[in-house]
Amino acid sequence: MKPLTILTRDAGTGPVLEITGDLDYATATELRTLVTALTLRPGQRLVLDLSGMEFCDSSGITALLAARNHAQAAGAGIALASVPANTLRILRVVGLDQVFPLHPDADSATRP
Repeated sequence: MKPLTILTRDAGTGPVLEITGDLDYATATELRTLVTALTLRPGQRLVLDLSGMEFCDSSGITALLAARNHAQAAGAGIALASVPANTLRILRVVGLDQVFPLHPDADSATRP
């Protein structure tokens, strides 16, 4: 089990959260708490950079959906960047690849 680390940085399009480690039952609340504390403005895009994420269970997927809901409530968008292959497979199986805009990396996700 890898501890969860979330670094926040600003891009021209909005906040970028760099998620590293395991996003699971024990840690998903950390992401939810951080995201709900973000002040998003209409037209911004919240980017979740998953390049360092090593594991994601159903609680982690639920936290990603909560982030999407928070962004939408603020009139902002959301994008997932560098989704690991095992998580991408799950997103595709349950149809969430049609819900989240997916980008190969954070740079492409933060282009206006």
